[in-house]
Amino acid sequence: MTNFLFDTHAHLDLSTNFYEEVNSIEKLKIYTIAVTNLPPLYIRFKSRIESKYIKPALGFHPELIEKYQKYIPQMWNLLDEAKYIGEVGLDYKVAINSKAIQLSFFESLIHKCNDLGGKVLTIHSRNSVDDVLSIIGSKFNSKFILHWYSGNLKNIDIAVANGAYFSINNAMFNSNNGLKIINQIPTDRLLLESDYPFVINKDKTPFRVTDINETVSNLAKLKDKDYDDMLGLLNINLRKILS
Repeated sequence: MTNFLFDTHAHLDLSTNFYEEVNSIEKLKIYTIAVTNLPPLYIRFKSRIESKYIKPALGFHPELIEKYQKYIPQMWNLLDEAKYIGEVGLDYKVAINSKAIQLSFFESLIHKCNDLGGKVLTIHSRNSVDDVLSIIGSKFNSKFILHWYSGNLKNIDIAVANGAYFSINNAMFNSNNGLKIINQIPTDRLLLESDYPFVINKDKTPFRVTDINETVSNLAKLKDKDYDDMLGLLNINLRKILS
């Protein structure tokens, strides 16, 4: 089976050149999970695009939950239809003051996704990995990806034991902590993400979905593998997530 590029976490709806980005992804056939930050943004994104390669994800960013609590019922109403869920999770750095409402929402989300099954979640866990893993537990009836993981190395092992995958972006190669994290993650749990438009290149431009081959190259170099072999392993991981 032919290997292909993919991106499990991109905020395409935040692009200032939306259709240019979409057309570039379509042209290169990059399988992309397009995350959103609120349920109404998911609805709007779905109305703007119909694509074989770009899959909308129903999201509710933890930093926004307190301000936009009125959309929580809409999240639950849409949950059944959405295979991809994200960006969701917990944030105890920027949004520490809303910890209680975040926990209540995330616990309900995981419970509902567990009951429905078959979902793919891309999860934010800044300064909150212990609670994220505790809430998900070891028998979660859906797949989950820890997006831009920045927690400690011990929790990587716990997350792996509980079924986690980890999406790697190019910014993680620019710090010693990022490199340690990538090296600690088993190869069979690695996935790709751009986190477009939040990862910034050295020339101050956003790292685009269409640049994702650079992340494959960096992973191949770090893991001492050929580019095609590395991409093949990443494709196997993605197919496990999607199956």
